[in-house]
Amino acid sequence: MPTFEEARRIILGRLAPLGTERVPLPDALGRIIAEDVIAPWDMPLCDNSAMDGFAVRAADCATVPASLAVTGYLPAGGEVSGAVTPGCAIRIMTGAPLPPGCDAIVPIEETEGSDERVTVLSPVAPRQHIRFRGEDVATGELVIPAGTLIRPPEISMLASFGKALVPVHRRVRVAILSTGDELIELGEQLRPGKIVNSNALSLAAAVRECGGEPLILGIARDTRESHQEKMIEGLKADVLITSAGVSAGDRDLVRDVLADLGVEQLFWKVEIKPGGPTAFGMYGAKPVFSLPGNPVSTMVTFELFVRPALLKMMGHRRLIKPFVTGILQEDARKKPGKVNFLRVRVVRENGRYLASTSGDQHTGILRTMVRANGMALLPKEDSLIPAGSEVAIHLLDSDLEMVEPD
Repeated sequence: MPTFEEARRIILGRLAPLGTERVPLPDALGRIIAEDVIAPWDMPLCDNSAMDGFAVRAADCATVPASLAVTGYLPAGGEVSGAVTPGCAIRIMTGAPLPPGCDAIVPIEETEGSDERVTVLSPVAPRQHIRFRGEDVATGELVIPAGTLIRPPEISMLASFGKALVPVHRRVRVAILSTGDELIELGEQLRPGKIVNSNALSLAAAVRECGGEPLILGIARDTRESHQEKMIEGLKADVLITSAGVSAGDRDLVRDVLADLGVEQLFWKVEIKPGGPTAFGMYGAKPVFSLPGNPVSTMVTFELFVRPALLKMMGHRRLIKPFVTGILQEDARKKPGKVNFLRVRVVRENGRYLASTSGDQHTGILRTMVRANGMALLPKEDSLIPAGSEVAIHLLDSDLEMVEPD
């Protein structure tokens, strides 16, 4: 039975990024770029004004105030039609190309005068308020390396270089199968002994959250035929996730049916709690995850094992949400022998993370998962972790890094 770290190494060691595709630039947000982007031209493409004001010769403004004749006007996007000659200035807008003879821009707020004549009130230094050709990016420069997550800044850079189609790693298609005669679908009438198939929906949401495309297969009933039919369909996707039916009960058919279909089993239990009965195998190059049926265990094991795998398949380099050091606010008790993941509510005070239990840690208590924004890792050998102890916390929510405005 592998440890938590060993299980994750086994999974990630068997996976590689999927193929690539070209998508329209607006659809590339949140994807991983698959090829280096090399600047095809300088940015900016020409020397231009960084301010609304006047294009001047610095030598004409060595002594201020300096009175200059206004001989032209250059708007953004305009074409240069004349040079700045001695004793003259051209009115210019931000982004307009620099006219010949100009070596400085004077901001409009540092001048006064009329349409025909302007008085420069402040000292002028050569090269001031000019954006020079190629000072941002030079032709041939690597601007976005392969493997980069495309954010709004990358969208802007790609658009600036005319990249209408962007090569990205393909989204992973994930088939999701729930098992068990006790399950009913959302919208069906709930009766004693029946459970709504919430795992399929929570797993689909988790797949979407990390950028994948979920395919919900429905429910495999407790027969080999039903399991086989659904799993054959699921193995056509890039990844298959099953929930429940992976233990050793009479109706736990998942492992046997997967083996019949040719799935190579790499492990079927992990030294963690919750989520110990978690299995992983490979169908050729396709990973197959068999997660416990309890909704809390399903979500915990997806977070620990499945999410990093999906991210790697989609070309991400940062696969694992950060562990931070936090301070337990109450005693935590456990049986030695397994790493426990304690569902906690984390707050940040004075630069420290303070972690309190989110409630009853029984895996049947879904409310504690709703309340949790982190999971505290309790070491395998420990039985009591006293209040005030430092523990590693796996953050679930990015809002812990945010602050409210004053």
